[in-house]
Amino acid sequence: MIIHRSPVPDVEIPETTITEHILRRADELPDRVALMDGPSGRSYTYAQLREMIHRFAGGLQARGFGKGDVLGLMAPNIPEYAIAFHGTAVAGGTVTTINPTYGAEEVRFQLNDAGATLLVTIGMFAETAKEAIEGTSIDEVMTLDGAEGTANALELLAADPVEQVPVDLHDQVVVLPYSSGTTGLPKGVMLTHHNLVANCVQTEPSVNLREHEVSLAFLPFFHIYGMQVLMNLQLSIGATVITLPRFDLQQALELTQNEKITRIYAVPPVILALAKHPLVDEYDLSSLVQVFSGAAPLGAELAAEAAKRIECEVVQGYGMTELSPVSHCTFEGDFRPGTSGITVPNTETRIVDPETGEDQDVGGEGELWVRGPQVMKGYLNNESATRNTIDDDGWLHTGDVAVVDEHHHVSIVDRVKELIKYKGFQVPPAELEALLVAHPKVADVAVIGIPDEEAGEIPKAFIVRQPGAGDLSIDELQAYVAEHVASYKQVRLVEFIDEIPKSASGKILRRMLRDG
Repeated sequence: MIIHRSPVPDVEIPETTITEHILRRADELPDRVALMDGPSGRSYTYAQLREMIHRFAGGLQARGFGKGDVLGLMAPNIPEYAIAFHGTAVAGGTVTTINPTYGAEEVRFQLNDAGATLLVTIGMFAETAKEAIEGTSIDEVMTLDGAEGTANALELLAADPVEQVPVDLHDQVVVLPYSSGTTGLPKGVMLTHHNLVANCVQTEPSVNLREHEVSLAFLPFFHIYGMQVLMNLQLSIGATVITLPRFDLQQALELTQNEKITRIYAVPPVILALAKHPLVDEYDLSSLVQVFSGAAPLGAELAAEAAKRIECEVVQGYGMTELSPVSHCTFEGDFRPGTSGITVPNTETRIVDPETGEDQDVGGEGELWVRGPQVMKGYLNNESATRNTIDDDGWLHTGDVAVVDEHHHVSIVDRVKELIKYKGFQVPPAELEALLVAHPKVADVAVIGIPDEEAGEIPKAFIVRQPGAGDLSIDELQAYVAEHVASYKQVRLVEFIDEIPKSASGKILRRMLRDG
């Protein structure tokens, strides 16, 4: 067995809850702004954040919400997101984070699968939320902005603050984001307090954040990258987090200039904009220390082009929801073009040939396996999927093909799995195939990812029409898909073919479609 370890020493992982960890500087920095809403300037200091989190927990308790209960949180990036998230954690509950652009069907599936008994959103998504709770255990929609026709979630802050409900740090699931994992429909990823705290501590030395830094947070908090790297890690070191409900280039550039942003966490399409968009030249970005890219591979040429233009280091890391999420990260000043950095502390890496099962040394390609305290507890109510992802020795099989170089840096070179990465979001082909094949005019279907400079990959559907359904059009299919799934899952390209290529066992031969 060949194990590639981090070249930096292990760190001590505190035995504490994630909320206690993110508030560890509150006494020291009570008047420092913890969170600020970029568009409005609404903000909370660390002292206010702590008070509101514990009051929110008290309000939840007064409603009968407690240990083991699940709250669905479906909101864009606003300061109150952290209050609801950590208030739930203090109350001993679990948060299942929901993409607010989901359709009602997708939201309902997640609420039922997670066993949620409360749903918190904002007015913009209230109608979808009301439709989604039909057929669930939830009878009321609460909103963080007190939208008409809903209960005001912030009225929970009128309650007396409560202390952290005692929990088993290694067993209590504090957050339940949904991921497609290596295959199939979305699954609840069970992450414990220890998982989240461990990954914050593991990642901290690599990003080398200073307490007086200001980070721009437009990557969604419902996604593990935004939740952990932008919200929890930043708060745990005493930074100021400026939130944007969605990415807008001009707004992001204005905030960077006016608020002296030092860190931007992004995905490759944003790096593309920083490298090529003419607006960038109109703003002073000299406060930036580093731009960090994740969620999808960043090309070495694009990183170099962006770094030269904004005169700032542009680096990347690697992770996945099931890893809380970071397993590999670029240390400040140690960027090697095209790589995702080194293995983070307290983590082991193996590169295993998927055909032979043999471990690969430096320079050898194989599936990336990871073991460490950030590895998820498992998939909710899905032991078989858990066993297929984490082996008996605790190694998580990522489904990505990687190589380790002589400098300990890991590069992701391909995917064993078939997930499509659209602007950093996971689009499982199986989900779209199941939807499309249900169309009465579709006989068979296969979906693959097609490389795209802006999005990374876009979903393309190969469709076999039913006999006599020659009138089935691309527009009809795309409209059908749009009714059922979130915008990032839309089928961008459609090609009609006579037959889907398959193996003798019936497995779709996607490589033939890609090469076709």
